[in-house]
Amino acid sequence: MNQPVFKGLVALLAFIPVFIGLTGVVLGTSFPGFDLTAPGIDADSHLRFLSAIFLAVGLGFWSCCLRIGAYQARFEMLCILVFAGGLGRLLSAVLEGLPSAGHTVGLFMELVVVPYLLLWSRRSVAGQRTEGKKPLAKLS
Repeated sequence: MNQPVFKGLVALLAFIPVFIGLTGVVLGTSFPGFDLTAPGIDADSHLRFLSAIFLAVGLGFWSCCLRIGAYQARFEMLCILVFAGGLGRLLSAVLEGLPSAGHTVGLFMELVVVPYLLLWSRRSVAGQRTEGKKPLAKLS
């Protein structure tokens, strides 16, 4: 495989979800060509896509839970993704008003609980690295 071509292609193709994601965060339900006023194929498709991402994130967290220290980078990436989603939800709450109770609980989980778990995991992993190490001898 030609590494520079591969890297360039990935960088170019990543523009699509970045642009669509940013447009969706900024415009919300005013996203061009996306009509949520009536249930339809687009709304169903988008809901299923987002639900599959939620499912994958949850499975990703499960894959880390028994040995978070061994999967710290994965755990951190999942936490960052969830936090980023919470920022989008927070923007919606500021611009459109507070959502229903379930979504408000989700917002709390995304912006408070998940960052706390991330910090806790970092402290735990750092503590495991220092356990068993002998302190340096004092110089006399």
